[in-house]
Amino acid sequence: MSSTGPVRIGVVGAGIVGLAVARRLARLRPDAHITVLDKERDVAVHQTGHNSGVVHAGLYYAPGSLKAELCTRGRRLLREFCADHGLVYDECGKLVVARDAGELPALREIERRATQNGVPGLRRLSGAQLREVEPEVVGEAALHSPHTAIVDFRAVARAVADDLRQAGHEIRLGFEVTGVRRQVGGGVVVTSGEEALAVDRLVVCAGLQADRVSRLAGDEEGPAIVPFRGEYFRLVPERSSLVRGLVYPVPDPRYPFLGVHFTRRVDGGVDIGPNAVLALAREGYRRRDVRPADVLQTLSWPGMRPLARRHWRTGLGEFRGSLSRRVFLAAAREFVPALTGADVRRAPAGVRAQAVDRDGTLVDDFRVNRLGSVVTVRNAPSPAATSALAIGEYVADRVLAPE
Repeated sequence: MSSTGPVRIGVVGAGIVGLAVARRLARLRPDAHITVLDKERDVAVHQTGHNSGVVHAGLYYAPGSLKAELCTRGRRLLREFCADHGLVYDECGKLVVARDAGELPALREIERRATQNGVPGLRRLSGAQLREVEPEVVGEAALHSPHTAIVDFRAVARAVADDLRQAGHEIRLGFEVTGVRRQVGGGVVVTSGEEALAVDRLVVCAGLQADRVSRLAGDEEGPAIVPFRGEYFRLVPERSSLVRGLVYPVPDPRYPFLGVHFTRRVDGGVDIGPNAVLALAREGYRRRDVRPADVLQTLSWPGMRPLARRHWRTGLGEFRGSLSRRVFLAAAREFVPALTGADVRRAPAGVRAQAVDRDGTLVDDFRVNRLGSVVTVRNAPSPAATSALAIGEYVADRVLAPE
């Protein structure tokens, strides 16, 4: 790609990661014309618009990992972006609570990682001290991260999209990518039915469809995206004072999921969840959303058999919580005993694009591939929304690097 003259860059996916990549590319190459493509009629329709809104501080991630690095920088960039755009950035704080003495070693490991990752203001609290932060919460001990924050990530994505449009770039909605053809000598043609777009560089940030669109561009088969639905309850408004900020369990280190927790929203509401149950559609936000082709593709992926063999007991427990309100809330009451069934109502669910390798491994870190003039983001798990502006920097550097 020439360092001079106009450059055409396409980005597949108008979620927060795709938009952040486009934003960074626009800054690095002011001469470029960037087109963000998405099959939906608005930006941030899927994972960005259905996530918890938590700005993670970097407690859990292995020091030195890409997750840890991008989360730390992304949090700073996001705070600055929200300040510049007049968006809410509420440092409501977070407790990670050990229920009993058996969870203390895992809590100490989280503390070690968080300290190495430079999480600001981190404090270890006793059972009595944690109640000074969250009076209704019980536990043996906790870590308090006072600078963990909440935002509206859909509002952030829309602000990024508005900035791109004002700078002369294009957000092309209703464009479902059905073909990607890399041309001899460089360049890429992206098609949607009979419609075609020619670009010099292409970035795939397709979230729940990341593996499918990446394969269209000639990328390898794996990892495959396996959709997991995360279901929530929401405290009724008159009981939203049960928690002041964010209350999390000590997570199981075998899984990238954080377990059922309490999450305050920027609108003052409080969500409880999510669980993690296999979705029967890539975009299956409701139990009745079933797409046989999606189910077949999920079950035919070689990694599903070893995944099921290793984790079927945990999966069965998550499924029970999905079917039983009583079971779901019992997990939440371990932290907030005052919670009752009358305090909650069902809330909208989300779907997580969980990448699974051929051997059944749950891919935990970011994974980005380069195929000539195409860069594919094959896995952007939590804390992708927190890290999005830093991911944009990381990916943009690879897009613009010489082939």
